[in-house]
Amino acid sequence: MSPMLLAADADLPEPVAGGWQLVLAAVAGIAVIVVTITWVKLHPFLALILGGATVGMVAGESIPTVLESFTKGFGSTAAGVGILIALGAMFAKLLADSGGADEIVDTIVGHASPRMLPWAMALVGAIIGLPMFFEIGLVLLMPVIYLVARRSGIGLIPIGIPALAGLSAMHGFVPPHPGPLVAIDALGADLGLTLALGVAVAIPTIIVAGPLFGTLAGKWVPLDAPHTFDADPADGPTSRRPGFGVTMATVLLPVVLMLGKAIAEIAISDDGNPIRQVLDVLGTPLIALLVAVIVAMVNFGRGSGMDRDTISTCVGSALPPIAGILLIVSAGGGFKQVLVDTGIGTLLADWASAANISVILLGWVLAALIRVATGSATVATITASSLMLGLVDGLSSGQVSLVVLAIGAGSVFLSHVNDAGFWLVKEYFGMSVGQTFKTWSAMETILSVTGLIVVSALGVVI
Repeated sequence: MSPMLLAADADLPEPVAGGWQLVLAAVAGIAVIVVTITWVKLHPFLALILGGATVGMVAGESIPTVLESFTKGFGSTAAGVGILIALGAMFAKLLADSGGADEIVDTIVGHASPRMLPWAMALVGAIIGLPMFFEIGLVLLMPVIYLVARRSGIGLIPIGIPALAGLSAMHGFVPPHPGPLVAIDALGADLGLTLALGVAVAIPTIIVAGPLFGTLAGKWVPLDAPHTFDADPADGPTSRRPGFGVTMATVLLPVVLMLGKAIAEIAISDDGNPIRQVLDVLGTPLIALLVAVIVAMVNFGRGSGMDRDTISTCVGSALPPIAGILLIVSAGGGFKQVLVDTGIGTLLADWASAANISVILLGWVLAALIRVATGSATVATITASSLMLGLVDGLSSGQVSLVVLAIGAGSVFLSHVNDAGFWLVKEYFGMSVGQTFKTWSAMETILSVTGLIVVSALGVVI
């Protein structure tokens, strides 16, 4: 059935003030976040704190009550999502430093014909993007994009856009990336099911926004690859690289473990079944990623010739770059909790239920609006999922996962000048602002809209 908004759950907090006062509180909080990020240039961590305080005070709550709500949400999010982000960063660092990422790239691109290179680059972007943050994946792939574009003579845009589409789709749709994890945690979605549906949504979305659009964009913006990286990117920093089979098996290990848990919950009804119990434990996100990091230390670390000190340094160096992300995500949890405790979610659920609005479309619109305003996919996901609390009560597990994916699709909509990714792509590709809008911004918009269409189509049958 099509997931429509249902009545609010009786267990949600009762509104602490009148309807319009709570709406004003939510709008004021979001406005503070948007203005302080875009105009004042405040760090999103501080902006989310101020936004949460604004929501609580405009709603009429006392400052101690607001602080209690915020710190409660901050702590629970740091414990639930922050650990997963940290483990994911460690895994990605081992993959990059061992040369495993280069092995994936060289193997896939090396077996592709010139005609299939854009499709191969989309696949490379998706695989590299599975464990890595977008910015890290982009920096890692740029030497490869330059090299493939020069050797093939196809052009920088038809080669680069598919890789960017693969990276961006994984960032928006598939855990353990921060955005999907935050939405899953906030809305109580099943992680394994969301992961499986996220991959299903990402595949057609990448095809449309990647190889298909990239070919068209290459005609609008014909660019040759610069000679910034003259050395072959296959020359990794280690004495040898792990093999392709071992690398792929290690990359897919946490995915398989989490999917195994989801399948076991469907196929084995007996909670006491030993197989079900083992898969439940191994498929728990924290355990799955912890196992993956330990295996990666052996397969990527020792497999590439690193000694124990080098492996320790590699793993430790993954944490400082993500400190800001951890603080933003945790502050987002605090902002969410303030919204929850004011009862705004209950109120919106009651109002939207009467309007019979598609919860999938509403989630996408909220995330897209906040993304355009703030330039941050993570902030868009945090805020949109916070506002959707109470609106998903009564929906099936699959439908809640689709709402998460709709929010993820909206969070990548129309990257423009207030998005750091916009300038990163512009500089690496050597484009003007106008050319970046025609290629990168258009690709992100197509990715977002196509994702919404695919999620809505799945919503008809799930």
